[in-house]
Amino acid sequence: MSQAIQVSSISAPGFYGLNTQDSPLDLNQGFALVATNCVIDQYGRIGSRKGFSRVNSSSGALGANDVGVIHELVQADGTLTVLFSGNNKLFKLDGSNAVSELTYGGGGTAPTITANNWHCTSLNAITFFFQSGHDPLIFDPAVSTTTFRRVSEKTGYVGTVPNANIAISAYGRLWVASTTTNITTISFSDLLSGHVWSTGTSGSLNVDRVWPNGADEITGLAAHNGFLIIFGKRQILVYANATTPSTMTLSDTVGGIGCIARDTIASTGKDILFLSNSGIRSFARTIIEKSAPLGDLSKNVRNDLLSTIAGETLANLKAVYSERDAFYLITFPLVKQVFCFDTRLQLQDNSFRVTTWDSIEPTALLSRRSGDLLIGKNGFIGKYGTYLDHTSSYRFLYYTNHADLGDQAVTSILKRLSIVAIGGSNQFVTMKWGFDFSTNYLAATTFIPTQGTSEYGVAEYNNPNNQVVTITNASPAVVTSVDGSSFVLNNTITLTTTGTLPSGLLVLTTYYCINVSTTTCNLSLTPSPGTAINTTTAGSGTHTAVHAQPSVTNEYSDGVSLQTLQVNASGSGKVVQTGYETNISGNELSIQKIEIQSKRGRLS
Repeated sequence: MSQAIQVSSISAPGFYGLNTQDSPLDLNQGFALVATNCVIDQYGRIGSRKGFSRVNSSSGALGANDVGVIHELVQADGTLTVLFSGNNKLFKLDGSNAVSELTYGGGGTAPTITANNWHCTSLNAITFFFQSGHDPLIFDPAVSTTTFRRVSEKTGYVGTVPNANIAISAYGRLWVASTTTNITTISFSDLLSGHVWSTGTSGSLNVDRVWPNGADEITGLAAHNGFLIIFGKRQILVYANATTPSTMTLSDTVGGIGCIARDTIASTGKDILFLSNSGIRSFARTIIEKSAPLGDLSKNVRNDLLSTIAGETLANLKAVYSERDAFYLITFPLVKQVFCFDTRLQLQDNSFRVTTWDSIEPTALLSRRSGDLLIGKNGFIGKYGTYLDHTSSYRFLYYTNHADLGDQAVTSILKRLSIVAIGGSNQFVTMKWGFDFSTNYLAATTFIPTQGTSEYGVAEYNNPNNQVVTITNASPAVVTSVDGSSFVLNNTITLTTTGTLPSGLLVLTTYYCINVSTTTCNLSLTPSPGTAINTTTAGSGTHTAVHAQPSVTNEYSDGVSLQTLQVNASGSGKVVQTGYETNISGNELSIQKIEIQSKRGRLS
């Protein structure tokens, strides 16, 4: 007697993000072992990340060089200016998003710029540029919108501005630290005057003897809820009453955890995120727990993250928090890897859901006042938001964890894999499966036909499941829908008839629709541009095209198509892993549900 088909399903696959840290057999089925060029979408599904479009069409004096930093100056009248560095120069985007080089406008010899790793911050409608071994610079649009100068060349300059490598603007003043000769002193400017460093309420704070666990160096600064946060490599100092530096006092300390890369510090509005020597950390959780293992937001990918850090230059690391997308991105330019931490939901162990990106490769990151996310590239600035990396497709990969299909002692014989896909159009999807932890995957490919959005987004079949057609006796044969409904390029059909099909065609054989022209098409055994099939007789009776994937736009999917894709599977094993890959070439794609059909094999 034939065994019944068993169905195992995963709803909202990838909901928990990546977990490459724990034993795959012990993982909840919502975890993924691979999630590349993915995000967790707003509905909790694993989906494709967005790509980017090019903001500036030409590179100008930037040439074929990486963008090192991007900053936005926000003026009181609402004027927004995007500033950036590269090719040892400073630039802005003009009103038409063309690259405009800022030239030296001071009164002396132009400063020598030998690197592009500026730390930028703005105060009182002026942007300040700080970088180790360089004179601090300013862009002051009230004086000139096309030039930069040294801070020391600003009218009213007082004292000596430190040649610092770290700078923030907080509580109405600049705070800077880390010069080539002093790594334990924070200097702060006068109120609203980033060019005044020795009068008024300016001053300095030496923390050399404040570190709780002995000597350290300042690696970053942050401000939060009236506190000044001073990061060392392995320690953190928190000063209260930073709004009035003269009454500022040490409020808290943390030993054993610090920040190892200046540009990984990002504010979410409610918290500060940063990269420590053990992973991504939350400042708030770190203060509460003061314990290295507990507050690791990246614990589910910890070894992978630390391995990536080991291959990178720490000064090159950049991070950003996007309020619009609710994620924290950290990019590793040398390794060409991005980790995406979804902040919408923390898991039960307080870690974030994580995915990785491997082909977008930002060299700088900025979340603008408008919510736009800008990324630095070689020769240009990109804006996150399309489903192409400029003009190139990128590969979406999602692999489940390893799981038995109900009984670890029983071999499962796979019969079919299917997924419910949201979105996608005119693209192949490869489904893979493997057994018992082997990476020698079996694979089969299916196709998402070209999608159209029906009027008002209301559910409407573009090509109904059972489509009455006529078929000519011709070379090649022309298939025409009788009711005027359309064919979709590369959609697959089988044919049935009440009589006899034209010679050259067989019932229940899978054909691809090619050379589509709305209500007509040719048939082929392979996808377009496959060879069209010829017929040599007229056949008889009524012929029907049965579509494997009738194209429908779902009433509740806001005009995005919903497809059930399936492939026949084979092979057997006690533990099964499945994977899903496709090229993202202009259309978003999410996986709503996975279904695995199998039969029970032998008990072992």
